[in-house]
Amino acid sequence: MSYFNLIQKKGSKPIPPAPNSIRKETVYSVPTVKSSSTPSTFRPKPALPKAKAGAPKAGRLRTNGSLQKSARRRKQSPQTRLLSDSDSGESDTATETPRKRVKVVNETWPSVKRQLLCSVAFSDDDCGKFAMVHAADIASLDKTSKYRHAFPQELGNHVVKLQYPSASQQETFEIVEPTQSDEYKPLDDIKETLEVIADYYLPVQDATYFKDDSNGLLRRLKRARDKRDGNLYISLIHEWNDAIDDRRRTGLIAQTLGKLASLDLRLIERILTQTYARTVSPRVSSLRQYENGTDNVYGELLPKFVSEIFQVTGLGPNHVFVDLGSGVGNVVLQAALEVGCESWGCEIMDNACVLAELQEQEFKARCRLWGLAIGNVNLQRGDFLENTTIHQVLRRADVILVNNQAFTPELNDRLTSHFLDLKEGCQIVSLKSFVPAGHKITARNLNSAYNILDVVEKRYYSACVSWTDAPGSYYISRKDSSRLQAFMEHGVGS
Repeated sequence: MSYFNLIQKKGSKPIPPAPNSIRKETVYSVPTVKSSSTPSTFRPKPALPKAKAGAPKAGRLRTNGSLQKSARRRKQSPQTRLLSDSDSGESDTATETPRKRVKVVNETWPSVKRQLLCSVAFSDDDCGKFAMVHAADIASLDKTSKYRHAFPQELGNHVVKLQYPSASQQETFEIVEPTQSDEYKPLDDIKETLEVIADYYLPVQDATYFKDDSNGLLRRLKRARDKRDGNLYISLIHEWNDAIDDRRRTGLIAQTLGKLASLDLRLIERILTQTYARTVSPRVSSLRQYENGTDNVYGELLPKFVSEIFQVTGLGPNHVFVDLGSGVGNVVLQAALEVGCESWGCEIMDNACVLAELQEQEFKARCRLWGLAIGNVNLQRGDFLENTTIHQVLRRADVILVNNQAFTPELNDRLTSHFLDLKEGCQIVSLKSFVPAGHKITARNLNSAYNILDVVEKRYYSACVSWTDAPGSYYISRKDSSRLQAFMEHGVGS
């Protein structure tokens, strides 16, 4: 049951109420292991049993019986690991588990093909020099209490540069490892970056050279690291740089990227992870400065859940996306990268705004390194109920995200009144329903914003949000005035 109280106004003769406006659907998000990307800020571990997927919730919600029946028979599929985060030295002859792409929720998404390749990033006319945070800026021997030499032998140079798929500058890494397991690991970053580039940017004919299990370049790099041979490791990075630069100059990388219809979540997470690690992670303690029991509580939706939201709502490159209470900007950036749409965010907490602006700058630099075109990113500071720019954008928005999990009832109530100005068909995604369960249109509440929202409840699996591992519900409210119009014209709901 929502926190809202029904808005009642005096009327004359009562008219029979229209039907309940909330529908319940059982929708399963992809049951993958939580990625190591985008670290969550707060992760309490409540000792609560996990809810059974598809289990009906109490409340007077219309349900699709066939969906619920099949959901009870369905078992969770085994979790699939997208990326290996192990540092352990495995046998050279060990068979690696094939990587699986994440199954999409909406098979027809995206309906419009977008431009993925950033032409400027692949141009030889571009000097490729721009401001960015190098890995060596956050992980170096200068931070003696946090990092140490990654290899035991004396190296001629503890710095190595890594070539990305574009013509842009190389990134500088120091060959170090953290003294604490929860710190940023530059060699893991290199490993995962090379694997993603090899999988998505290189033509099929290069598979043997880069990915052969016996003597491919990636295998040789892993072998050098496992044997802790620093000089060999550095020489193999140089070999990688030459090979990538050669394939870029011959146009093979651009051709391969041009054949992609959309970006896989694994590639998206790699870019978001790099951005977050270089901007938010070193300053993450500032996000703990919040007042409990208020609207200013910080939490994150994780990339696989966000990707599902984009697919379920059908968000496309020609659409406008708005995140109200956007925090450090993770979802705004993901929409611009994954969908290529015009992406807006508004945040009231100053410390989160500072980090969001740092992320925006680094994100644009990262996407240029990776040679990817992105949608317009627009971050606003202040109260989204008072921000006039956001009010104007909301009038043309196609999808609005509101992480209202910790919003007070007063804020939810005030926000609902703004939905009256949305265009027809606009979808609002929230973690709590804006419409009370069992709400019906009556002659006494004709001015209520609830009457123009058609709400569907959906389910997500575990490890989709930063504040809990438990599965849960989310809601998609579509602006649809037809039921209210039918009620006013005929005295019945449509």
